[in-house]
Amino acid sequence: MSVPLIGRHYRTGGPIEVGVRDGRITTITAVAELEVSSLAKPLPWIAPGLVDLQVNGGWGLDLNAAPLSSKTVLKLTRLLQKQGVTSYCPTLITNSPIRLAKAASAIAEAVRLYPDVADGVAGIHLEGPFLSPEDGPRGAHPREYIIPPDWEVFCCLQEAAEGLIRIITLSPEWPDAASFIAKCCESGILVSIGHTAATPEQIREAIAAGAVMSTHLGNGTHLTLPRHPNYLWEQLAADELYGCMIADGHHLPPSVLTVILRMKRNRAILVSDAVSLSGMPPGSHRLHIGGDVVLTAEGRLHLAGQPQLLAGSAMMLPDQVRYLVETGLTGLADAWDCASAHPAELLGLEQARGLEIGAPADVVSFHMKDGKWSVLQCWKNGQIRP
Repeated sequence: MSVPLIGRHYRTGGPIEVGVRDGRITTITAVAELEVSSLAKPLPWIAPGLVDLQVNGGWGLDLNAAPLSSKTVLKLTRLLQKQGVTSYCPTLITNSPIRLAKAASAIAEAVRLYPDVADGVAGIHLEGPFLSPEDGPRGAHPREYIIPPDWEVFCCLQEAAEGLIRIITLSPEWPDAASFIAKCCESGILVSIGHTAATPEQIREAIAAGAVMSTHLGNGTHLTLPRHPNYLWEQLAADELYGCMIADGHHLPPSVLTVILRMKRNRAILVSDAVSLSGMPPGSHRLHIGGDVVLTAEGRLHLAGQPQLLAGSAMMLPDQVRYLVETGLTGLADAWDCASAHPAELLGLEQARGLEIGAPADVVSFHMKDGKWSVLQCWKNGQIRP
């Protein structure tokens, strides 16, 4: 950042000037309101960079389409940075082990070749293939590739990824799932519960073994559940689990989002779960994995033959922050932290410190007014990106 950045602090609303040197925030100075009133344009908001734990693609780019090119990863990384996402987890969903290995290898190659990708990728999120085979919990994941947790298969995928797999979503309903989870934790892998038909007892066993997160909590479930007990109540009640939520107006109603926010507090996380159709026009489409889908004019993406089943999200992370704010579920500061500080904390990233002297200069400036949202600039380690 060659010159100080002036704007309003996303938490306090007060005008500040942020100084940066050698990729870190060196000063945060209050600016007098009198000086601000003399400016020709309203000040933008200044906030920490967004962190997205679940990105499958966007703008026609698909991380799960074969063959995956390292250049596709680069393009996606730069487009995400334009949205204010300074760190993200490229997400690979259920497929054959061979295809997953090839995709993971392509992401690893992109990290080696391109500094932007190396800076932006916080690790691969492997969503499957160790998920529930049942209709409903399985969602759009292809049944033919669902398998029980297999440590040998996982190690082969991690080798292909050159050690980049950081998060794995699995269902603890399988026999010996707890021992698999324990091995992941010993290897530094964050285990998330998702796409599951597990019993409450199996959920508790997974937590005891080291599971730390729930993937898109409230989605990837049966259409009908017992009142209690069930796997949703068990995950909501578990203080040990971070709760990821998709706030696009389609995946979860406001009441459920409110419950997750209240129960999880500083462990509530927004994820985009964005697929390749994010940023694309509505209509009928065919995904490489998921098959025929429909993207409605309202932004709802569902399986063509089963409209009640969603096929991922078509809304990027900053718009989900805006949704939480516009619906009055929470204020800007807390909504933003759900998409920045909270996921960064889970991943152990320094940027969890946010706007603080000494923290990495992963910073976003943006305007938000009358339902319109626009990211102005994005800095990664003090450098404007892309």
